[in-house]
Amino acid sequence: MGTAPAQIPTSFGHELRACLRCRLVKTYDQFRESGCENCPFFKMDGDNERVVDCTTPNFNGMISVMDPARSWAARWLRVGRFVPGCYTLAVSEALPEDLQFSYRLYAKKFMCSMWHRNGCNGEPQ
Repeated sequence: MGTAPAQIPTSFGHELRACLRCRLVKTYDQFRESGCENCPFFKMDGDNERVVDCTTPNFNGMISVMDPARSWAARWLRVGRFVPGCYTLAVSEALPEDLQFSYRLYAKKFMCSMWHRNGCNGEPQ
């Protein structure tokens, strides 16, 4: 495994939350202390309000993934490209529109930097 794993939840009670984008499960305190390992662009670390906006306590089921790239369950749940960790099977809420916009901006910048690094002119091939 080449990727550092996400923090494992320190308790399994009512304080568990799931990231609304990637469905990573950690405690509220863990999200506040270190953010989401898959979604650093949400900048949750140290921001109580941002943790509440980007995560939810309303989710169903949980799976622990040790090797996402090789796990058929991780690929089926579409978490195969994320860091090893605990993920929910389904969240009951949608990511707020302003945060969807933040993610799209991040993704666009990331893709443009990849295209430029590979010698492209910024346009997809």
